[in-house]
Amino acid sequence: MIRNAVLLAAGYGSRLRPAAPYKPLCPVAGRPLIDHALTGMAEAGLTRAIVVLGYGAEPIAAHLASRAWPLAVETVMTRDHREPNGVSVLAAAPALAGEPAVLAMCDHLVAPALYARLATTGIGNGATLGIDRRIGHPWVDPDDVTWVKTDGDDIVAIGKGMADADCYDTGVFAIGPRLFAALGSLGAPSLTEGMRLLAADRRAHVVDCSDLDWIDVDDAPALAKAEAWRLTLAA
Repeated sequence: MIRNAVLLAAGYGSRLRPAAPYKPLCPVAGRPLIDHALTGMAEAGLTRAIVVLGYGAEPIAAHLASRAWPLAVETVMTRDHREPNGVSVLAAAPALAGEPAVLAMCDHLVAPALYARLATTGIGNGATLGIDRRIGHPWVDPDDVTWVKTDGDDIVAIGKGMADADCYDTGVFAIGPRLFAALGSLGAPSLTEGMRLLAADRRAHVVDCSDLDWIDVDDAPALAKAEAWRLTLAA
């Protein structure tokens, strides 16, 4: 089972600025998004989290340093938060030293079991993405989500607005050296482009997470849905 996690928390988060100056610190049901992610990772059995910072690095790092976490937490810096997200992923590579990791987005609020499923499934011969086949789910913005087309357990296409897609990208991955190598070969590396490179060699895989809840908290409507979900769980 994978024990390392990489949590991307470097972005600007412009659509959530009315709710919080820094997206990772945006409260959902009384707790910052980054707190939900880290405690969920620990609940899933992960023991170490590498948090990639960029925009708002100082206040986010101060928040992390002010709390005792149920797993080891360390931070690294992306070279530029305005660059594609693959740059932030690459920033974590030296700290992993070749070990696999569960990769997640700080603004994706997910059931801890989703992290656990990727940790248990592993990277296969490349990388694995958690997918959701519940097309039309009310928590998913079809214009913002990354779509995926599969052939069995393999990805054959991935991107925005794909008419022939059969599932959603949940934003939770199991990653290893082959994805880092793919990203490193790109001039402006994004996760989507890195997964496309692996998919061309049948090295990009999926694990079905359609039975597990998740939501991309990217704007005010999504934040309201996330609040309702978490408050329901707490009731």
